[in-house]
Amino acid sequence: MSFSSIREMLQACQESRQPLYKVILESDLAESSLTRAESEAEMHRLWSVMRATSDGYCGADRSMSGFVGGDAAKVEQAAARGTLYASGYFASVMAEALKTAECNACMKRIVAAPTAGSCGVLPAVLLPLWRTGSADEEAVCRALYVAAGFGQVVASRATLAGAEGGCQAEVGAASAMAAAALVDLKGGTAEQCAEAFAMALTNLEGLVCDPVAGLVEIPCVKRNVIGAMNAVSAADMALAGVVGHIPADEVIDAMAEVGNAMSKDLRETGIGGLAGTPTGCKIAEIVTMSADTEEED
Repeated sequence: MSFSSIREMLQACQESRQPLYKVILESDLAESSLTRAESEAEMHRLWSVMRATSDGYCGADRSMSGFVGGDAAKVEQAAARGTLYASGYFASVMAEALKTAECNACMKRIVAAPTAGSCGVLPAVLLPLWRTGSADEEAVCRALYVAAGFGQVVASRATLAGAEGGCQAEVGAASAMAAAALVDLKGGTAEQCAEAFAMALTNLEGLVCDPVAGLVEIPCVKRNVIGAMNAVSAADMALAGVVGHIPADEVIDAMAEVGNAMSKDLRETGIGGLAGTPTGCKIAEIVTMSADTEEED
């Protein structure tokens, strides 16, 4: 995609009088040399993988470290008992975010959307809508184009890598992309998509990347839930007419500035933040000892 700013995307919509997803799709076709049929087939394939990841979730599975697994099942069971504040769509969003992120930690197949560490956010907000018939596959795939368009601008203006920008660049970007997708699914305007994106990214600005033991497990899996729930909140605010006041492009630029200012210890190195806590260090020791034992065997 050739857009270097959200402003360009919005202008293209206004000038062409076409929906946002179509402007993004046509930009992608011009750059990739794919036919529309080929591009759409690939988007449907990615959506099918997201569905398959969720369908293949098993609550008994555990990651190699043993610290991740089974939490999505706990949330679903608690929701069924009526013991949670969240219910319906919101409980499903939580469970779905955990499912995909847990599958990633268990080395299962996922869609990096936009990264493996943030893979649970987009499917979490979309799958419950599709499963209940609130959105069909065509609408979902159009929304995925919208998400991709916003994600491409983040990649162009800033970064999507935790090693460069912290978790704000991964879960933060995924949350913002998901917020824009949700607004599109609800029939919101391109401007409302941009507002939702900006507010979601703003809410997670400054989020560090501090994986315990260097694994994409603690706190990464639970942060996918926060990213998904944040996306829903930002989308709803935008649909209600709430604005964040700082334009989306400026929010992206601010995120890049914050990421550049972060200590390297807080950018995926597994040194600072939660990784550097006494418990985080103990977990790292356990993981290291376990790996050494496996090598000896």
